[in-house]
Amino acid sequence: MKQRFLSCILAAFIALTASAEVKYVFYFIGDGMGVNQINVTETYLAALKGKIGYEPILMASLPVVGMVNTYSATNGVTDSAAGGTALASGHKTKNGAIGVLEDLETPCTSIAAWAQKAGKAVGIATTVAITHATPASFYGHQPSRQMYYEIGQDLCRSGYDFFAGADFHRPNTKEGEPSLREQAKAAGYTILTGGYKEYMKKGRKADKLILLQSDYQNEKLGSDHLPYALDQDKNDLTLEQIVRAGINYLTGKQKDGFFFQIEGGMIDYACHRNDIGNAINEVLDMDKAVKVAYEFYQQHPDETIIVITADHETGGLVMGKGPYELHTDLLKYQRRSIDELKWILGEQYKKSPKKFTWTAVEKQLRELMGFGAGITLSDNQNERLQHRWKAIETAITEAGAAADDKAVSDRINDLCETTKHILSEVALISWASGGHSNGYVPVYAIGPGTEVFQGRINNTEIAPAMAKIAGYEAE
Repeated sequence: MKQRFLSCILAAFIALTASAEVKYVFYFIGDGMGVNQINVTETYLAALKGKIGYEPILMASLPVVGMVNTYSATNGVTDSAAGGTALASGHKTKNGAIGVLEDLETPCTSIAAWAQKAGKAVGIATTVAITHATPASFYGHQPSRQMYYEIGQDLCRSGYDFFAGADFHRPNTKEGEPSLREQAKAAGYTILTGGYKEYMKKGRKADKLILLQSDYQNEKLGSDHLPYALDQDKNDLTLEQIVRAGINYLTGKQKDGFFFQIEGGMIDYACHRNDIGNAINEVLDMDKAVKVAYEFYQQHPDETIIVITADHETGGLVMGKGPYELHTDLLKYQRRSIDELKWILGEQYKKSPKKFTWTAVEKQLRELMGFGAGITLSDNQNERLQHRWKAIETAITEAGAAADDKAVSDRINDLCETTKHILSEVALISWASGGHSNGYVPVYAIGPGTEVFQGRINNTEIAPAMAKIAGYEAE
Protein backbone atom coordinates (compact mmCIF):
# COMPACT_ATOMS: atom_id res chain seq x y z
CA MET A 1 0.00 0.00 0.00
CA LYS A 2 2.82 2.39 0.89
CA GLN A 3 4.60 1.66 -2.41
CA ARG A 4 1.37 2.28 -4.36
CA PHE A 5 0.84 5.57 -2.53
CA LEU A 6 4.37 6.70 -3.32
CA SER A 7 3.88 5.75 -6.97
CA CYS A 8 0.73 7.90 -7.12
CA ILE A 9 2.58 10.84 -5.58
CA LEU A 10 5.43 10.32 -8.10
CA ALA A 11 3.02 10.32 -11.05
CA ALA A 12 1.26 13.44 -9.81
CA PHE A 13 4.55 15.25 -9.28
CA ILE A 14 5.75 14.44 -12.78
CA ALA A 15 2.45 15.55 -14.29
CA LEU A 16 2.65 18.90 -12.49
CA THR A 17 6.31 19.61 -13.29
CA ALA A 18 6.27 18.61 -16.98
CA SER A 19 4.97 21.93 -18.28
CA ALA A 20 5.01 20.99 -21.97
CA GLU A 21 4.95 17.87 -24.08
CA VAL A 22 8.37 16.26 -24.10
CA LYS A 23 9.20 15.10 -27.61
CA TYR A 24 12.93 14.43 -27.38
CA VAL A 25 14.46 12.03 -24.86
CA PHE A 26 18.20 11.42 -24.37
CA TYR A 27 19.15 8.55 -22.08
CA PHE A 28 22.91 8.36 -21.43
CA ILE A 29 24.40 5.38 -19.61
CA GLY A 30 28.04 5.46 -18.55
CA ASP A 31 28.89 1.79 -18.15
CA GLY A 32 30.86 1.36 -14.92
CA MET A 33 30.59 5.08 -14.12
CA GLY A 34 30.23 5.43 -10.36
CA VAL A 35 30.35 8.67 -8.41
CA ASN A 36 34.12 8.35 -7.96
CA GLN A 37 34.68 8.05 -11.71
CA ILE A 38 33.05 11.48 -11.98
CA ASN A 39 34.90 12.78 -8.94
CA VAL A 40 38.35 11.73 -10.14
CA THR A 41 37.70 13.26 -13.57
CA GLU A 42 36.75 16.63 -12.10
CA THR A 43 39.63 16.46 -9.61
CA TYR A 44 42.03 15.75 -12.46
CA LEU A 45 40.79 18.77 -14.44
CA ALA A 46 41.28 21.00 -11.41
CA ALA A 47 44.78 19.60 -10.84
CA LEU A 48 45.70 20.48 -14.42
CA LYS A 49 44.98 24.09 -13.47
CA GLY A 50 47.06 23.81 -10.30
CA LYS A 51 44.03 23.74 -8.02
CA ILE A 52 42.91 21.48 -5.19
CA GLY A 53 39.22 20.79 -5.66
CA TYR A 54 37.23 20.09 -8.77
CA GLU A 55 36.63 21.54 -12.21
CA PRO A 56 33.06 20.66 -13.22
CA ILE A 57 32.21 18.68 -16.30
CA LEU A 58 28.90 19.30 -18.04
CA MET A 59 27.02 16.17 -17.07
CA ALA A 60 27.69 16.67 -13.37
CA SER A 61 26.63 20.33 -13.69
CA LEU A 62 23.05 19.59 -14.75
CA PRO A 63 20.52 20.92 -12.24
CA VAL A 64 19.03 17.60 -11.12
CA VAL A 65 21.32 15.25 -9.19
CA GLY A 66 20.55 11.97 -7.44
CA MET A 67 22.07 8.68 -6.30
CA VAL A 68 21.05 5.27 -7.64
CA ASN A 69 21.12 1.77 -6.11
CA THR A 70 22.20 -0.89 -8.61
CA TYR A 71 21.86 -4.38 -7.03
CA SER A 72 20.17 -7.03 -9.19
CA ALA A 73 17.34 -9.45 -8.37
CA THR A 74 19.79 -12.19 -7.45
CA ASN A 75 23.09 -10.49 -6.58
CA GLY A 76 24.27 -7.69 -4.34
CA VAL A 77 26.59 -6.70 -7.19
CA THR A 78 24.95 -6.47 -10.60
CA ASP A 79 26.41 -7.19 -14.00
CA SER A 80 25.70 -5.06 -17.07
CA ALA A 81 22.93 -7.33 -18.32
CA ALA A 82 20.81 -7.14 -15.17
CA GLY A 83 21.77 -3.50 -14.66
CA GLY A 84 20.89 -2.63 -18.23
CA THR A 85 17.58 -4.48 -18.04
CA ALA A 86 16.62 -2.56 -14.89
CA LEU A 87 17.51 0.76 -16.51
CA ALA A 88 15.70 -0.14 -19.73
CA SER A 89 12.53 -1.76 -18.41
CA GLY A 90 12.13 -0.93 -14.73
CA HIS A 91 12.46 -4.62 -13.78
CA LYS A 92 15.27 -6.24 -11.85
CA THR A 93 16.43 -9.60 -13.12
CA LYS A 94 19.09 -12.25 -12.71
CA ASN A 95 22.70 -11.40 -13.50
CA GLY A 96 23.44 -12.26 -17.12
CA ALA A 97 19.84 -11.96 -18.34
CA ILE A 98 18.79 -9.61 -21.14
CA GLY A 99 15.27 -8.19 -21.23
CA VAL A 100 13.65 -11.07 -19.34
CA LEU A 101 12.49 -11.47 -15.77
CA GLU A 102 14.23 -13.57 -13.13
CA ASP A 103 12.55 -16.74 -14.46
CA LEU A 104 14.63 -16.20 -17.65
CA GLU A 105 11.53 -16.71 -19.77
CA THR A 106 9.09 -13.84 -19.29
CA PRO A 107 10.07 -10.92 -21.55
CA CYS A 108 10.02 -7.37 -20.24
CA THR A 109 9.75 -4.55 -22.75
CA SER A 110 11.96 -1.48 -22.62
CA ILE A 111 11.39 2.25 -22.74
CA ALA A 112 12.74 2.16 -26.31
CA ALA A 113 9.88 -0.16 -27.30
CA TRP A 114 7.39 2.05 -25.44
CA ALA A 115 8.70 5.05 -27.37
CA GLN A 116 8.43 3.20 -30.68
CA LYS A 117 4.83 2.26 -29.86
CA ALA A 118 4.14 5.94 -29.11
CA GLY A 119 5.25 6.85 -32.64
CA LYS A 120 8.74 8.11 -31.81
CA ALA A 121 11.90 7.49 -33.78
CA VAL A 122 14.26 5.27 -31.78
CA GLY A 123 18.06 5.23 -31.68
CA ILE A 124 20.44 2.96 -29.75
CA ALA A 125 24.14 3.86 -29.66
CA THR A 126 27.25 2.71 -27.84
CA THR A 127 31.04 2.69 -27.95
CA VAL A 128 31.06 -1.10 -27.67
CA ALA A 129 29.33 -3.77 -29.77
CA ILE A 130 25.69 -3.05 -30.54
CA THR A 131 24.89 -6.53 -29.21
CA HIS A 132 26.61 -6.01 -25.85
CA ALA A 133 24.60 -6.13 -22.65
CA THR A 134 23.58 -2.51 -22.14
CA PRO A 135 22.32 -1.68 -25.64
CA ALA A 136 20.87 -5.20 -25.95
CA SER A 137 18.73 -4.57 -22.88
CA PHE A 138 16.73 -2.03 -24.88
CA TYR A 139 15.68 -4.47 -27.64
CA GLY A 140 16.71 -8.03 -26.71
CA HIS A 141 15.03 -10.82 -24.78
CA GLN A 142 17.46 -13.65 -24.04
CA PRO A 143 18.32 -15.67 -20.91
CA SER A 144 22.04 -15.04 -21.40
CA ARG A 145 24.03 -12.02 -22.51
CA GLN A 146 26.43 -14.46 -24.18
CA MET A 147 23.82 -15.35 -26.82
CA TYR A 148 25.20 -12.71 -29.20
CA TYR A 149 23.78 -14.25 -32.34
CA GLU A 150 20.25 -14.49 -30.94
CA ILE A 151 20.55 -10.97 -29.51
CA GLY A 152 21.59 -9.76 -32.96
CA GLN A 153 18.50 -11.37 -34.41
CA ASP A 154 16.43 -9.51 -31.79
CA LEU A 155 18.05 -6.30 -33.03
CA CYS A 156 17.01 -7.03 -36.60
CA ARG A 157 13.45 -7.74 -35.46
CA SER A 158 13.20 -4.60 -33.33
CA GLY A 159 12.61 -2.26 -36.25
CA TYR A 160 14.32 0.60 -34.39
CA ASP A 161 15.43 3.36 -36.70
CA PHE A 162 19.09 3.88 -35.79
CA PHE A 163 21.88 1.80 -34.29
CA ALA A 164 25.53 2.78 -33.88
CA GLY A 165 28.59 1.22 -32.29
CA ALA A 166 31.56 -1.04 -33.00
CA ASP A 167 29.78 -3.91 -34.79
CA PHE A 168 27.77 -7.04 -34.13
CA HIS A 169 29.83 -9.18 -31.75
CA ARG A 170 30.44 -12.76 -32.91
CA PRO A 171 28.11 -12.36 -35.90
CA ASN A 172 28.64 -15.80 -37.44
CA THR A 173 28.06 -18.31 -34.66
CA LYS A 174 25.20 -20.28 -36.21
CA GLU A 175 26.49 -22.74 -38.80
CA GLY A 176 24.69 -22.54 -42.11
CA GLU A 177 22.78 -19.37 -41.25
CA PRO A 178 23.44 -15.91 -42.69
CA SER A 179 25.60 -13.45 -40.77
CA LEU A 180 23.95 -10.83 -38.62
CA ARG A 181 24.98 -8.12 -41.07
CA GLU A 182 23.21 -10.05 -43.83
CA GLN A 183 20.13 -10.47 -41.67
CA ALA A 184 20.12 -6.76 -40.81
CA LYS A 185 20.26 -5.84 -44.50
CA ALA A 186 17.39 -8.22 -45.18
CA ALA A 187 15.43 -6.43 -42.44
CA GLY A 188 15.85 -3.13 -44.29
CA TYR A 189 18.90 -1.68 -42.57
CA THR A 190 21.61 0.21 -44.43
CA ILE A 191 25.01 -0.54 -42.88
CA LEU A 192 27.76 2.08 -43.07
CA THR A 193 31.37 1.57 -41.97
CA GLY A 194 32.96 4.75 -43.29
CA GLY A 195 32.53 6.93 -40.23
CA TYR A 196 30.77 10.26 -39.87
CA LYS A 197 31.74 11.46 -43.34
CA GLU A 198 30.09 8.45 -44.97
CA TYR A 199 27.01 9.03 -42.84
CA MET A 200 26.72 12.61 -44.12
CA LYS A 201 27.03 11.37 -47.72
CA LYS A 202 24.86 8.25 -47.60
CA GLY A 203 23.15 7.82 -44.25
CA ARG A 204 20.51 10.51 -43.98
CA LYS A 205 18.22 9.02 -46.63
CA ALA A 206 18.41 5.43 -45.37
CA ASP A 207 15.12 3.90 -44.26
CA LYS A 208 16.81 2.32 -41.23
CA LEU A 209 20.49 2.74 -40.39
CA ILE A 210 23.33 0.92 -38.63
CA LEU A 211 26.53 2.99 -38.29
CA LEU A 212 29.63 0.92 -37.46
CA GLN A 213 33.36 1.45 -37.13
CA SER A 214 35.73 0.69 -39.98
CA ASP A 215 36.70 -2.83 -40.98
CA TYR A 216 40.32 -1.90 -40.22
CA GLN A 217 39.49 -1.18 -36.58
CA ASN A 218 37.47 -4.38 -36.40
CA GLU A 219 40.53 -6.33 -37.53
CA LYS A 220 42.76 -4.56 -35.01
CA LEU A 221 40.46 -4.43 -31.99
CA GLY A 222 37.88 -7.11 -32.64
CA SER A 223 34.20 -6.44 -33.07
CA ASP A 224 33.37 -5.54 -29.51
CA HIS A 225 34.50 -1.93 -29.05
CA LEU A 226 35.62 1.33 -30.62
CA PRO A 227 39.14 2.57 -29.88
CA TYR A 228 39.59 4.23 -26.51
CA ALA A 229 39.47 8.02 -26.68
CA LEU A 230 43.20 8.10 -25.85
CA ASP A 231 43.96 5.88 -28.85
CA GLN A 232 41.73 7.42 -31.51
CA ASP A 233 43.02 9.03 -34.67
CA LYS A 234 41.20 11.42 -37.00
CA ASN A 235 39.62 8.60 -39.02
CA ASP A 236 38.03 6.78 -36.08
CA LEU A 237 34.33 6.90 -35.34
CA THR A 238 33.72 8.68 -32.02
CA LEU A 239 30.79 8.81 -29.60
CA GLU A 240 30.47 12.55 -30.21
CA GLN A 241 30.10 11.89 -33.95
CA ILE A 242 27.62 9.10 -33.29
CA VAL A 243 25.40 11.43 -31.24
CA ARG A 244 25.57 14.13 -33.94
CA ALA A 245 24.68 11.59 -36.62
CA GLY A 246 21.93 10.10 -34.46
CA ILE A 247 20.26 13.45 -33.78
CA ASN A 248 20.49 14.39 -37.45
CA TYR A 249 19.06 11.06 -38.55
CA LEU A 250 16.31 10.73 -35.94
CA THR A 251 15.00 14.26 -36.46
CA GLY A 252 15.01 13.59 -40.21
CA LYS A 253 12.60 10.68 -39.75
CA GLN A 254 9.80 13.25 -39.40
CA LYS A 255 8.20 11.35 -36.53
CA ASP A 256 6.71 12.83 -33.39
CA GLY A 257 10.04 13.22 -31.62
CA PHE A 258 12.62 10.60 -30.69
CA PHE A 259 14.07 8.42 -27.95
CA PHE A 260 17.86 8.12 -28.07
CA GLN A 261 19.80 5.81 -25.75
CA ILE A 262 23.57 6.38 -25.73
CA GLU A 263 26.15 4.29 -23.85
CA GLY A 264 29.68 5.29 -22.92
CA GLY A 265 30.69 1.65 -22.76
CA MET A 266 34.46 2.04 -22.62
CA ILE A 267 34.45 3.60 -19.15
CA ASP A 268 33.72 0.09 -17.92
CA TYR A 269 36.51 -1.44 -20.02
CA ALA A 270 39.09 1.02 -18.68
CA CYS A 271 37.98 0.49 -15.07
CA HIS A 272 37.99 -3.31 -15.40
CA ARG A 273 41.63 -2.87 -16.39
CA ASN A 274 42.26 -0.37 -13.54
CA ASP A 275 43.65 1.94 -16.23
CA ILE A 276 43.14 5.25 -14.44
CA GLY A 277 44.24 7.84 -17.01
CA ASN A 278 42.29 5.96 -19.64
CA ALA A 279 39.16 5.85 -17.45
CA ILE A 280 39.28 9.62 -16.94
CA ASN A 281 39.54 10.20 -20.68
CA GLU A 282 36.56 7.91 -21.30
CA VAL A 283 34.43 9.96 -18.89
CA LEU A 284 35.55 13.12 -20.69
CA ASP A 285 34.73 11.48 -24.01
CA MET A 286 31.20 10.74 -22.87
CA ASP A 287 30.88 14.30 -21.60
CA LYS A 288 31.68 15.53 -25.13
CA ALA A 289 28.74 13.48 -26.38
CA VAL A 290 26.53 14.91 -23.62
CA LYS A 291 27.48 18.40 -24.82
CA VAL A 292 26.06 17.57 -28.26
CA ALA A 293 22.75 16.56 -26.67
CA TYR A 294 22.85 19.67 -24.48
CA GLU A 295 23.24 21.87 -27.54
CA PHE A 296 20.06 20.27 -28.87
CA TYR A 297 18.35 20.79 -25.50
CA GLN A 298 19.19 24.50 -25.60
CA GLN A 299 17.33 24.76 -28.91
CA HIS A 300 14.30 22.81 -27.59
CA PRO A 301 14.31 23.33 -23.79
CA ASP A 302 10.58 22.81 -23.27
CA GLU A 303 10.47 19.64 -25.35
CA THR A 304 13.68 17.85 -24.36
CA ILE A 305 14.93 15.86 -21.39
CA ILE A 306 18.42 14.51 -20.81
CA VAL A 307 18.92 11.79 -18.20
CA ILE A 308 22.40 10.43 -17.44
CA THR A 309 23.19 7.49 -15.17
CA ALA A 310 25.17 4.23 -14.98
CA ASP A 311 24.43 0.54 -14.72
CA HIS A 312 27.00 -0.01 -11.94
CA GLU A 313 30.40 1.09 -10.69
CA THR A 314 33.48 -0.78 -11.88
CA GLY A 315 36.77 -1.30 -10.09
CA GLY A 316 35.98 0.00 -6.61
CA LEU A 317 37.83 3.21 -7.47
CA VAL A 318 39.00 5.28 -4.49
CA MET A 319 40.83 8.60 -4.55
CA GLY A 320 43.52 8.15 -1.96
CA LYS A 321 46.12 5.57 -1.06
CA GLY A 322 47.28 6.43 2.45
CA PRO A 323 48.83 9.91 2.34
CA TYR A 324 46.29 12.74 2.54
CA GLU A 325 47.10 14.01 -0.93
CA LEU A 326 46.55 13.33 -4.62
CA HIS A 327 48.69 13.74 -7.72
CA THR A 328 46.14 13.24 -10.46
CA ASP A 329 47.84 15.92 -12.57
CA LEU A 330 50.57 13.36 -13.36
CA LEU A 331 48.03 11.38 -15.36
CA LYS A 332 48.29 13.98 -18.13
CA TYR A 333 51.45 12.16 -19.21
CA GLN A 334 49.52 9.00 -20.07
CA ARG A 335 48.96 9.37 -23.81
CA ARG A 336 47.75 5.87 -24.70
CA SER A 337 45.66 3.19 -23.05
CA ILE A 338 47.41 0.23 -21.46
CA ASP A 339 45.78 -1.99 -24.09
CA GLU A 340 47.31 0.15 -26.85
CA LEU A 341 50.71 0.03 -25.15
CA LYS A 342 50.49 -3.79 -25.19
CA TRP A 343 49.63 -3.71 -28.88
CA ILE A 344 52.45 -1.26 -29.73
CA LEU A 345 55.10 -3.26 -27.88
CA GLY A 346 53.79 -6.51 -29.34
CA GLU A 347 53.98 -5.12 -32.87
CA GLN A 348 57.52 -3.86 -32.25
CA TYR A 349 58.60 -7.31 -31.18
CA LYS A 350 56.93 -9.07 -34.12
CA LYS A 351 58.48 -6.73 -36.69
CA SER A 352 62.01 -6.89 -35.34
CA PRO A 353 62.71 -9.24 -32.41
CA LYS A 354 66.44 -8.44 -32.43
CA LYS A 355 65.79 -4.70 -32.05
CA PHE A 356 63.30 -5.22 -29.24
CA THR A 357 65.55 -4.05 -26.41
CA TRP A 358 65.06 -2.36 -23.05
CA THR A 359 66.12 0.90 -24.69
CA ALA A 360 63.26 0.56 -27.19
CA VAL A 361 60.75 -0.30 -24.45
CA GLU A 362 61.98 2.47 -22.18
CA LYS A 363 61.46 4.96 -25.02
CA GLN A 364 57.81 3.92 -25.35
CA LEU A 365 57.26 4.17 -21.59
CA ARG A 366 58.76 7.64 -21.65
CA GLU A 367 56.77 8.89 -24.64
CA LEU A 368 53.43 7.19 -23.96
CA MET A 369 53.31 6.99 -20.15
CA GLY A 370 55.61 9.81 -19.08
CA PHE A 371 58.00 7.59 -17.11
CA GLY A 372 61.14 9.68 -16.71
CA ALA A 373 59.52 12.55 -18.62
CA GLY A 374 57.17 14.17 -16.13
CA ILE A 375 56.73 11.17 -13.84
CA THR A 376 59.67 10.34 -11.57
CA LEU A 377 59.68 6.71 -10.54
CA SER A 378 60.87 5.35 -7.20
CA ASP A 379 63.65 2.79 -6.95
CA ASN A 380 61.06 0.12 -6.21
CA GLN A 381 59.02 1.01 -9.28
CA ASN A 382 62.10 0.96 -11.52
CA GLU A 383 63.10 -2.41 -10.08
CA ARG A 384 59.68 -3.86 -10.81
CA LEU A 385 59.85 -2.71 -14.43
CA GLN A 386 63.35 -4.16 -14.78
CA HIS A 387 62.14 -7.45 -13.32
CA ARG A 388 59.40 -7.59 -15.96
CA TRP A 389 61.89 -6.77 -18.71
CA LYS A 390 64.23 -9.56 -17.65
CA ALA A 391 61.30 -11.99 -17.92
CA ILE A 392 60.71 -10.73 -21.47
CA GLU A 393 64.40 -11.22 -22.32
CA THR A 394 64.23 -14.79 -21.04
CA ALA A 395 61.11 -15.47 -23.11
CA ILE A 396 62.74 -14.00 -26.23
CA THR A 397 65.79 -16.20 -25.77
CA GLU A 398 63.62 -19.28 -25.41
CA ALA A 399 61.45 -18.26 -28.38
CA GLY A 400 64.36 -18.21 -30.80
CA ALA A 401 63.10 -17.44 -34.29
CA ALA A 402 59.40 -17.66 -33.33
CA ALA A 403 58.61 -13.96 -33.42
CA ASP A 404 54.96 -14.49 -32.46
CA ASP A 405 55.69 -16.70 -29.48
CA LYS A 406 52.90 -16.52 -26.91
CA ALA A 407 55.29 -16.58 -23.97
CA VAL A 408 56.85 -13.31 -25.13
CA SER A 409 53.43 -11.76 -25.57
CA ASP A 410 52.43 -12.83 -22.07
CA ARG A 411 55.54 -11.29 -20.56
CA ILE A 412 54.91 -8.03 -22.47
CA ASN A 413 51.43 -8.05 -20.95
CA ASP A 414 52.99 -8.46 -17.50
CA LEU A 415 55.17 -5.41 -18.08
CA CYS A 416 52.14 -3.36 -19.12
CA GLU A 417 50.20 -4.55 -16.07
CA THR A 418 53.02 -3.27 -13.86
CA THR A 419 52.95 0.00 -15.80
CA LYS A 420 49.26 0.58 -15.07
CA HIS A 421 49.73 -0.17 -11.37
CA ILE A 422 52.55 2.38 -11.23
CA LEU A 423 50.33 5.02 -12.86
CA SER A 424 47.71 4.58 -10.13
CA GLU A 425 50.43 4.61 -7.46
CA VAL A 426 51.97 7.89 -8.55
CA ALA A 427 48.52 9.52 -8.72
CA LEU A 428 47.62 7.99 -5.31
CA ILE A 429 44.60 6.17 -6.71
CA SER A 430 43.53 2.76 -5.40
CA TRP A 431 41.27 0.04 -6.79
CA ALA A 432 39.34 -2.63 -4.90
CA SER A 433 39.15 -5.09 -7.80
CA GLY A 434 38.96 -5.60 -11.53
CA GLY A 435 35.23 -6.25 -11.27
CA HIS A 436 32.05 -4.41 -10.39
CA SER A 437 31.01 -2.99 -7.02
CA ASN A 438 27.70 -2.04 -5.40
CA GLY A 439 28.76 1.58 -5.05
CA TYR A 440 26.20 4.24 -5.74
CA VAL A 441 26.06 5.59 -9.27
CA PRO A 442 24.90 9.10 -10.07
CA VAL A 443 21.88 10.29 -11.99
CA TYR A 444 21.98 13.71 -13.62
CA ALA A 445 19.12 15.29 -15.51
CA ILE A 446 17.68 18.41 -17.08
CA GLY A 447 14.36 19.21 -18.67
CA PRO A 448 10.67 19.30 -17.78
CA GLY A 449 9.67 16.91 -15.00
CA THR A 450 13.17 15.62 -14.29
CA GLU A 451 13.12 16.92 -10.70
CA VAL A 452 11.76 13.48 -9.83
CA PHE A 453 15.27 12.04 -10.13
CA GLN A 454 16.57 14.00 -7.13
CA GLY A 455 17.58 12.15 -3.98
CA ARG A 456 18.14 8.42 -3.65
CA ILE A 457 16.31 6.18 -6.10
CA ASN A 458 16.43 2.63 -7.37
CA ASN A 459 17.54 1.87 -10.91
CA THR A 460 14.09 0.42 -11.62
CA GLU A 461 12.48 3.83 -11.13
CA ILE A 462 14.25 5.63 -13.95
CA ALA A 463 12.68 4.21 -17.12
CA PRO A 464 9.05 4.37 -15.87
CA ALA A 465 9.56 7.95 -14.70
CA MET A 466 11.07 8.96 -18.03
CA ALA A 467 8.18 7.29 -19.84
CA LYS A 468 5.67 9.21 -17.74
CA ILE A 469 7.38 12.50 -18.52
CA ALA A 470 7.51 11.73 -22.26
CA GLY A 471 3.99 10.35 -22.49
CA TYR A 472 4.93 6.76 -23.30
CA GLU A 473 2.79 3.92 -21.99
CA ALA A 474 4.99 1.72 -19.83
CA GLU A 475 4.26 -2.01 -20.11
